[in-house]
Amino acid sequence: MGFLNWFRRDAAPPSAAATPAAARVNALNEAMIVGDLTDPYLAEFLRAGMASASGAVVTPESALKNTAVFRCVSLLSYAMAMLPLHLYRSGDAREKATDHPLFRVLHRKPNGWQTAFEFRQLMQAWALIHGNAYAAKVRRGDQVIALLPMDPRRMVVEQRDNLDIRYRFTAKNGSQRDLAADDVFHLRGFTLDGICGRSLVRQAADAIGLALQAEKAAARLFQKGMMVGGALQMPQHKKLSNEAYDRLVSSMGDHEGAENSNGWMILEEGLEAKPFQNTAKDSQHLETRGHQVHEIARVFGVPRPLLMLDDTSWGTGIDVLGQFFVRYGLSPWFEAWEQSIARCLLSEREQDEFYAKFNAAALLRGSMKDQAEFFSRGLSVNNQQPWLHVEEVRDWMDLPLRDDLAQPVKSAKETTDDAARRA
Repeated sequence: MGFLNWFRRDAAPPSAAATPAAARVNALNEAMIVGDLTDPYLAEFLRAGMASASGAVVTPESALKNTAVFRCVSLLSYAMAMLPLHLYRSGDAREKATDHPLFRVLHRKPNGWQTAFEFRQLMQAWALIHGNAYAAKVRRGDQVIALLPMDPRRMVVEQRDNLDIRYRFTAKNGSQRDLAADDVFHLRGFTLDGICGRSLVRQAADAIGLALQAEKAAARLFQKGMMVGGALQMPQHKKLSNEAYDRLVSSMGDHEGAENSNGWMILEEGLEAKPFQNTAKDSQHLETRGHQVHEIARVFGVPRPLLMLDDTSWGTGIDVLGQFFVRYGLSPWFEAWEQSIARCLLSEREQDEFYAKFNAAALLRGSMKDQAEFFSRGLSVNNQQPWLHVEEVRDWMDLPLRDDLAQPVKSAKETTDDAARRA
């Protein structure tokens, strides 16, 4: 039996509808890793899983060539990467666990060649495009000291009969390594089986494929189509002489290119210029391309204005739009990351003592006017009972503490006594 037949199956695969998502993804990954193009799962995938209804073959690489898809993936992954991710100690103090090795891994340096920003951006992009993101854990005792990202296209996930999860990773040199669930940091996207996440690119293959075909049609028009601005028409019963024709062709060449635009032409022997108008077909093509941006934005959960579409009023509404994006676009991913960190990177004894948290306060802040009103009420500017301290306000605004403003936080009883004395 040859090398390419190591992963062949004895029986034909069941239909796509009867095959669990995780089993299909595993079979496809195995076939593509070993290069077995005769594998029936791979043939089924190429025929139905990747080919969209528009006829375009949608892959993660081809999907990212669409500007709307690229913007959605880059916006979400960059947003998750740029926000601070800290490890805290449980309790009322909300103290950062800077002495824990995992704090440095999450906040500064996950491995020897990536920053925390680059690691989270890569993992989030994988989770969006492939549905899953994996990283091997490097431990010292029971504490994680490094995370090594692993390409999800080279990973096979299996749930065994005893319900344990096993991971099989194939390196570039063809060697394979079996990993237990305790050795892998697994970030899942939207899932229906609890084992593997669903790729948003595959789920939106039809919408992305139609967008790719529309772009290809527009590109083909510029490459091979006739792009004529108008026609020159002779009066009836007249004929343009050869000399006039030659002069006309020469003068038209003098007006080619952007540097010669808006110039005047001298028409020959009574010619009339009749420009062509855009047809309804041209408008429909533009509407189709615009509508596909709607569809793609809907799948990724990104508001249209954040895709650089100028269809809303910018001003005070931009704050509300940003808060909408954080609450409904990013918050599910915040929770997915934080709970995956607790499940995969903290031991059983540490899960009750530590927790990871994204700091999205900067994205949720309103305008400076709204913040000033909020802080003035919290600091009791109008002789109301204060529920904020000046140190807390400066900390939220990322400002250093000042000795001349540092005052001890009063207890509820002391605040009540002060109010009674003022009365």
